[in-house]
Amino acid sequence: MAKPILCLDFDGVIHSYSSGWQGADVCPDPIVPGTVEFIVKASEHFTIAVFSSRSGQPKGIEAMQFYLRRQFYKVMDAPDADPIISGIQWPREKPPALITIDDRALQFTGKWSDFTIDDLRTFKPWNKS
Repeated sequence: MAKPILCLDFDGVIHSYSSGWQGADVCPDPIVPGTVEFIVKASEHFTIAVFSSRSGQPKGIEAMQFYLRRQFYKVMDAPDADPIISGIQWPREKPPALITIDDRALQFTGKWSDFTIDDLRTFKPWNKS
């Protein structure tokens, strides 16, 4: 039986994104603490897919793959990290995930009244609050 897909956004979820957008192939900021450990645990139960606005841009996926591999190797030996890294999917389009973790999303509960335009206009992700 195939594992359900857990989609992780890259910027602001994996990559701390403290410097803001500098191009699809530029990922200069530290990893969000606990990311590697979370992915290791989650990969036991889910197929991990990393999807970002970078995904459809030239060199975007390659930059994210390089970044994440480097971060894994800081925490784990290659023989332990490589099977997890190789199991990560890098779709160019949003995957049919069971659940998505994104720093710039709100959960829709079936009621549009949960959202005010002012709340949407003043929304800030965790790293800008």
